[in-house]
Amino acid sequence: MNTGSDRGTHGSAADESTPESTTAAGADAAAEGAAQTPHVSKAPAFIKSNKSLHLSWQVGVFIVGLAVIAAGVAMLVLPGPGWVAIFAGLAIWATEFAWAHLVLRWTKRKVTEAAQKALDPKVRRRNIILTSVGLVIAGALIGFYLWKYGLVLPWNLKDQ
Repeated sequence: MNTGSDRGTHGSAADESTPESTTAAGADAAAEGAAQTPHVSKAPAFIKSNKSLHLSWQVGVFIVGLAVIAAGVAMLVLPGPGWVAIFAGLAIWATEFAWAHLVLRWTKRKVTEAAQKALDPKVRRRNIILTSVGLVIAGALIGFYLWKYGLVLPWNLKDQ
């Protein structure tokens, strides 16, 4: 199972920089490589040295991350910080898996963009207007219900 967590740990002679290999093309390649830094496992060195131990480490990280994400999904409908737990589970996975690192980076970028959009005065005004209209409609519906049926508490039910 290739998770991409061992990419970048095995160097080659072409990767080594020497004074002779420092050219404009090499600088362009280095700048391009800096934008796409390979994901390296955060496991301790003695775990990375043994392949079966490293695979066991990755399975453990996956299970812990999955448990945190499952708890976060449950907290979306139950009391608790659901989204925080989901992002924490994704961060746990990102310590070991390249795909989770990319997803976490994409999520951070989208959350930052959404926060910037939310600060836009036009969007804020629209959100305030929509919230106000929604509250007025909900208040009217509740008022109509109370006018039509009255307030009957469950412990005051008669003849049922």
